[in-house]
Amino acid sequence: MVSDYKITMEQAEYEMVCYRRVFNFVRLLDQEKLEKLNAEGLLAAEGGQTKKADLCIGHFCQGCVAMEAFLRKAELCKLEFIGDDIYQIMAKYLEIDGKPYVMELLKKMDKNSLIDRKDHERLINSLTGYNERLYQDVLTKAYNRRYYEEELKSQMGPAGIAMIDLDDFKLYNDTYGHNVGDMALTVVAETICKHIRKDDILIRYGGDEFLLVFPGVTEVKFAGRLQEIHDKIHLAAVPGYAGIQLSVSIGGTIAGADETIGSVVGRADRFMYQAKTRKNLVVTESNEIKDGNADGAEVNRDELKQQILIVDDAELNRDILAEILHHDFKTMEVSNGEECLSVLREYGAGISLVLLDIVMPGMDGFAVLEEMNRNHWIEDIPVIMISSEETESYIRRAYEMGVSDYISRPFDARVVYRRVYNTIKLYAKQRRLITLVTDQIREKEKIVKF
Repeated sequence: MVSDYKITMEQAEYEMVCYRRVFNFVRLLDQEKLEKLNAEGLLAAEGGQTKKADLCIGHFCQGCVAMEAFLRKAELCKLEFIGDDIYQIMAKYLEIDGKPYVMELLKKMDKNSLIDRKDHERLINSLTGYNERLYQDVLTKAYNRRYYEEELKSQMGPAGIAMIDLDDFKLYNDTYGHNVGDMALTVVAETICKHIRKDDILIRYGGDEFLLVFPGVTEVKFAGRLQEIHDKIHLAAVPGYAGIQLSVSIGGTIAGADETIGSVVGRADRFMYQAKTRKNLVVTESNEIKDGNADGAEVNRDELKQQILIVDDAELNRDILAEILHHDFKTMEVSNGEECLSVLREYGAGISLVLLDIVMPGMDGFAVLEEMNRNHWIEDIPVIMISSEETESYIRRAYEMGVSDYISRPFDARVVYRRVYNTIKLYAKQRRLITLVTDQIREKEKIVKF
């Protein structure tokens, strides 16, 4: 193909004539045609009826390379297996007379192609091994985040979706070294794999987090299986480290038949975080939260919600922030700095985070921060400044006084929620780490005394 993607229709038609000498199928697709084919592909994937006349090989590709080339303005190539045959599909983005197109070319790799049967088998084996390496987490041998993003995220339910977080992972790394932390992750992954079905999918979603997908599971069986996995992990041992008691916090939900897995992961993640606030719990959609160390009594999920204090003299701003956060957090609202300090004196560390405006009548946000520093509250209660002031000196001063984050108005609801969520989660882990270290010191002191 020519290197310049801007050509005339006359040039494009000449190229297509040349390509038809090599490729079995050549065509031009504009945006309207691509969107139509993509919609028909989704319909076919769901078992619906659609016309085959518009398809290059009477088959819908698994991931339309033409649409991807159009969106990325790039030249792409893929191999696709259909039955025992392999097809080479090429797609190149072009601008023809100023209008965007994709030129799609297809060639069946048969016995007359450049590779013989032996090499054909080697190619298939090579591609299979490559995909396994591409989508496998090196440490745990579970699937990796790339597999989730490229293959699983867009799949439809019904399915059970669980987020699993290894408690105290940072403590293992800091106390025993990263090698032991890796061993703990490996034990968790191996334990999970021993207690799931062949069709269930385990993904290492983040550093110490796993995503577990149960296709077609019922809600009743789902909750029971999560509790079983939770209990098995609690009984598992890290080789050579008998003092480590593994535990996980699990959040689970059900993806309906009309929901994608990707659209539901956030819900499971929020339930997992609720479990994480008390550690070693299973929180499911059914509202049954069972403590692995207790008698399995039910706990009200609302009791696990973190308390956020919103400080702003504008009632509209307070209402907007409360609406963004009320589904997953408790909120308290005050209109000035004096009321903020009064609440902090009463509740102390019962306040998980403060959303603080800078410009307020009377005691402004900086004055509040001065008091929080003087009373050492800032060490235990994170503060996120939300203000329309974007002056560099304001922002620098806020960070110097200990704020965890700074969000400018007008703000994006998703940005506010994610930053609040991340800040609270970070502080919760830090508090848990401090508690564990303190407990270890006390235990050592007891041993020394005896």
